Amino acid sequence: MPQLARRETSGLYGDIKLYAGTACPELAQKVASHLGVSLSGRDIIDFPNENLLVKLHDSARGADVYVIQTTSRPVHRNLMELLIMLQTLRLDSAARITAVVPYLTYARSDKKDQPRVPISARLVTDMIEVAGADRYMTLDLHAGQIQGFFSIPGDVLTAFHILTGYLNSNREQIKDPVVVTTDLGFAKKARNLAEKLSVPLALIEKRRLNNDACAEALTLVGDVRGMDVILVDDEVDTAGSAIQAVNLLIANGANSVRLVFVHPVFSDPAVERLAGAPIAEIITTDTVPILAESQEKMGDRLKILSVAPLLGEVIRRAHEGRSVGEMFNE
Repeated sequence: MPQLARRETSGLYGDIKLYAGTACPELAQKVASHLGVSLSGRDIIDFPNENLLVKLHDSARGADVYVIQTTSRPVHRNLMELLIMLQTLRLDSAARITAVVPYLTYARSDKKDQPRVPISARLVTDMIEVAGADRYMTLDLHAGQIQGFFSIPGDVLTAFHILTGYLNSNREQIKDPVVVTTDLGFAKKARNLAEKLSVPLALIEKRRLNNDACAEALTLVGDVRGMDVILVDDEVDTAGSAIQAVNLLIANGANSVRLVFVHPVFSDPAVERLAGAPIAEIITTDTVPILAESQEKMGDRLKILSVAPLLGEVIRRAHEGRSVGEMFNE
């Protein structure tokens, strides 16, 4: 019988144990506070040859364990940290191990769209399973089909409920709003957001020119003249596409632009680009930590909404065996 099957049929799990890597300690602490538990102790030791060692402070035998680690920059350090922690807990006989990955790396490499290239997202999901995860939890995957790369069960959540709530609570500041997406591939999620806000939808067609981070915003489909634009995407990396979209919208008569996205990856020179752009608000979440100096550069326009209550409640429901869909009336 496979190991996963033995665990799933073994009966009850023990208490919740939360472990955190070094990638998002503040988010992990917020999740722990929401659940009313403490983060379990662990040492992560760096050797001179850049190898890592994880040592638990106490036993996780029989526990229902959740490892909170985002896989943003430094990507390979954070990914290896996650994998080693998962294997450490597996070897310590944890009853069930859930990898809580707010931002999953390599999510853009989800298909063979040209000859002689890998599907790196599949490799990452395979590594998480082999390392010892029984379940996974993540937020707003760049491509929905990545769910199919996992053979273990999991919860793919969305932070757009949080973002929508913020926009609705500040609706009086947004005159004649329209939702715009920077990518046709994101059109379905943008349409859902527009429906929840009861506002119209417009689209920007863009074309990625090669294998680097460069893309060209080409055409605006819809009307934004005199309107306050809510520009939405799943993540902002170098902010090249976002700035092109902002400029296109302003050129087409938009009154203002609010940039709304889940994952603030912010590779250079994203912060400088956003700081100098004519954007009314930059609304995002804490799935990826934003450096203090970066926050300072963007000033009061930057609004960071925490996903900790969402993750904490889903962890609680997973532990208790209750429906997650009920949280969203699904």
